[in-house]
Amino acid sequence: MDIASIHNLFLQCDTVSIDTRKILPNSLFVAIKGDNFDANTFAEEALTKGAKFVIIDNDSFYIDERTILVENSLVTLQHLAQYHRNYLQIPIVALTGSNGKTTTKELIHAVLSKKYNTKATVGNLNNHIGVPLTLLSFTKETEIGVVEMGANHKKEIEFLCSLATPDYGYITNFGKAHLEGFGGVQGVIEGKSEMFTYLSTANKMTFINLEDEIQVEKSKSLSSFSFGIDKSNADVDISAVSANPFVEVALGKIVITTHLIGLYNANNVNAAIAIGTYFKVPLEDIKCALENYVPENNRSQMVVKGSNEIILDAYNANPSSMAVAIDNFLQLEKPNKIMILGDMFELGEDSSKEHSAIVERLQEEANVVCFFVGKAFYENNLKTKSGFYFFDTFDTFAEYLNLHPVVGSTLLIKGSRGMALEKTLQLL
Repeated sequence: MDIASIHNLFLQCDTVSIDTRKILPNSLFVAIKGDNFDANTFAEEALTKGAKFVIIDNDSFYIDERTILVENSLVTLQHLAQYHRNYLQIPIVALTGSNGKTTTKELIHAVLSKKYNTKATVGNLNNHIGVPLTLLSFTKETEIGVVEMGANHKKEIEFLCSLATPDYGYITNFGKAHLEGFGGVQGVIEGKSEMFTYLSTANKMTFINLEDEIQVEKSKSLSSFSFGIDKSNADVDISAVSANPFVEVALGKIVITTHLIGLYNANNVNAAIAIGTYFKVPLEDIKCALENYVPENNRSQMVVKGSNEIILDAYNANPSSMAVAIDNFLQLEKPNKIMILGDMFELGEDSSKEHSAIVERLQEEANVVCFFVGKAFYENNLKTKSGFYFFDTFDTFAEYLNLHPVVGSTLLIKGSRGMALEKTLQLL
């Protein structure tokens, strides 16, 4: 069966699913093989639970006329998404970057939704499976699509752009993330810049942060719409930004006070303002959208537990995001400050150097207690400063906190997703 025929069947369904545990009635189930399972084995279950059609790539699990047998289910999902995107022909804004992708995507979605029927990537479904699922969630009623793209190797952004064919692009930044897969910082720059290459080749447009010299340099050949802080040459000139701890952005006499913590979130807010401005969303609606957005999922959240005030930023971490989170925390005028920092993953041969740099940088700070959690930090235990505590596992850290309760303090909790440092809240 060709893609056009499969697309006709897809249009008879309400949604697409790849997980029978979350399947909805009248959906299209796509059986994708994983490292440790073969989803073809769940095809019959999917139909029993209400799927209208199932796509499989193993003829041993063919059921009846509701079964679509293909050579490769994942490739079919990707081609179907690409076909559907071309079928809809709606404007799509794509974004990538080392830090802040998901928060920026949520802010853009909130702003554009004030004027348009807008759909965006759910959560961080931003890879070779998530992007197709996002594209397939768009309908004839969708007026603008916002697609987040993640990558940990070169050529991934290039591939995702070939599926989504975005009309507009934005790169949040170029930081020290996924260094192992990209082969270093230069590899990160080259990998993320694949979006610029696509936009240039397709004669499309990008949004540019004039504060970022790499963006400015890499986008010279592109049509662009820019923003910057106190930059008269910007299309959107931000008057001022501040954070203590919540981000405030001024545009002339208009001040936008957000629920986002940390100055490092200011450019995420500014990008949403610029994109909203480009799409002619009224400024009062932009302000309303940004002031009503509340972060969740452990991303720069302010949490109160007992007598403690906590900045919870435990969704992910890399050297770049860790550095700005620490800098912001140190600038806060708060008493009894404590940092709980977890290992940063996917750094490859740079891991020891990057963890050591964080520890050494904090040696210069007074009046801040630091708990370092994880094997990478533990191996860089310098044992040269009082108020530094190293734990090779979360369990040993938890044992210490149970014996030494934290009260009346301001805490930063930051670490890679695999560290799951949000569990610390249960101990406070």
